[in-house]
Amino acid sequence: MHHRTVGELMTRAVVRARPQMSFKEVATLLADNDVTAVPVVDELDRPMGVVSEADLLKKAADRPEPAGRTALRHLEAWEQAQAEGARAEEIMSAPAVCARPEWTVVEAARLMAVHGVKRLPVVDEADRLQGIVSRGDLLRVFLRPDDAIREEIDVDLLQRTLGLAPSEVIADVRDGQVVLTGSVEARTLIPVIVQLCRGVDGVVSVREHLTFAADDV
Repeated sequence: MHHRTVGELMTRAVVRARPQMSFKEVATLLADNDVTAVPVVDELDRPMGVVSEADLLKKAADRPEPAGRTALRHLEAWEQAQAEGARAEEIMSAPAVCARPEWTVVEAARLMAVHGVKRLPVVDEADRLQGIVSRGDLLRVFLRPDDAIREEIDVDLLQRTLGLAPSEVIADVRDGQVVLTGSVEARTLIPVIVQLCRGVDGVVSVREHLTFAADDV
């Protein structure tokens, strides 16, 4: 069973910012390259943080309106420092939350969810920038054709991994949704099959209508 890795999905041509770049230079960098965020790297190309449009907008949000009204809410101390920052190293969100090229989609997605970020710089063993992976990149696994998903389940999972005959369990795949029908020898094999199917790249959901010959629970 092959799981696509972060290294296969990431963007390798990464737009970078340097710590001393001014606010306007960072804003121009984002606009010119049509991106919403860039990693800020040191002299060894190691990510120090990430500066995004949201980070830049803190400066606008902290300013009084022309009518004299103040900002909508009081900023936390770290947000205030960002809002007052003039260079990339002062504006960026730090430290950078990074991924490794060999990670699976699941590992990268979990890290994004835990830290509430939309993208991850990808670094090598020396923490040097190799690419960047976004939520959109990770979602590309769900564009996988149903036929490819079905073949992996039938051949790699059911036959090679579990040693089942092609007629024992049938996998129907439509829009990434898997429905399993058929019969197996032991009841305890059913949750194993379901869990393995859920781990196949591109699978959205798994339902089973499997019967069993022996109740070995």
